[in-house]
Amino acid sequence: MDITGAGEFPSVTTPNYDRSEELKAFDETKTGVKGLVDAGIVKLPRIFIRPPDELAQEKLNSHIQTHVEVPVIDLAGIDRDDRRKETVDEIGRASERWGFFQVVNHGVPVTVLEEMIKGVVRFHEQDDGVKKEFYSRDPKRRVRFNSNFDLYRTRSATNWRDTLTIAMLSPDLLSPEAVPAVCREVTMEYTKGIMQLGDTLFELLSEALGLEPGHLKGMDCAKACTFTCHYYPACPEPELAMGTSMHSDAGFLTVLVQDHIGGLQVFHQDQWVNVHPIPGALIVNIGEHLQLLSNDKLKSVEHRVLANRIGPRVSVACFFGPSFDVSAKLYGPIKELLSEDNPPIYREILMKELYDHFTTKGLGGNSTLAYFKLGS
Repeated sequence: MDITGAGEFPSVTTPNYDRSEELKAFDETKTGVKGLVDAGIVKLPRIFIRPPDELAQEKLNSHIQTHVEVPVIDLAGIDRDDRRKETVDEIGRASERWGFFQVVNHGVPVTVLEEMIKGVVRFHEQDDGVKKEFYSRDPKRRVRFNSNFDLYRTRSATNWRDTLTIAMLSPDLLSPEAVPAVCREVTMEYTKGIMQLGDTLFELLSEALGLEPGHLKGMDCAKACTFTCHYYPACPEPELAMGTSMHSDAGFLTVLVQDHIGGLQVFHQDQWVNVHPIPGALIVNIGEHLQLLSNDKLKSVEHRVLANRIGPRVSVACFFGPSFDVSAKLYGPIKELLSEDNPPIYREILMKELYDHFTTKGLGGNSTLAYFKLGS
């Protein structure tokens, strides 16, 4: 495979450069970014290098330092009325002001979190021949491995990461035999813990909105969950690349475990804030569809992952949403939240509309929600 390398701020007018051919050559290896690292590259292929204006802006803002921290919420004792009200208030504030928070004492054992990370490493670092059996860009495949789901669609530079995607609940629970053997046992155990936590979070978020605890779950917000198991190899030129381009999540809610390396950043008050790894913590963020349901009370915010010379960095994101077996169901701002002073901001939409728009535009673009605003 001949993939062009380039130095800092490469020319966008390189003669005879064909980006589509380079993307195709990369994709056809079926070994992802890790395949490039294993081949010993020391300069980034052109497809991974961010545009000159983006790199210049990043350099301009590199002096900005922030000591602001994403809220950390302790879920211990939420069965007690006094503690539950306090937790609901904390989650409400974090979801309105940040769209992100970390939770501790969430009920998923630390050993399971650690083993899940190790299981993802085992998958990505196993023999290429075994891994290629899962390589696919067919979104209907419930278990698939590839690099950059939007490889051929995004206008952004190709991201420095590989991903194993597992649609665990869609709406039926995936058979254990369908999960790669190297991470099968821990994935099934992790799924149980994350699904229970999802139910708890949707109850607390419902109460934060002033609704009955089962309201969001009753809208099928936790009917499906999909894992994206990301593997970010050490990058030879991290200042030129991005692990994951800035974006906000589709769906209702994301719960993520990251390893000790970090790199996740949230855009808050016009600056990028690091989400520092906390041993045993899980990261929670509001999805665009939950922002729509809450009529903009809860916020889905942009975030990104930096490339790093240290690696591999590993994370596992669980995306909660309705199953496509209810694809004919319309979702709009929750009527109990609307009033003369708080009219609907968005039209009612099918879940498929949001996902189709999200996947078509890829990462690095504007929020999907703007497309669904009334009058847009």
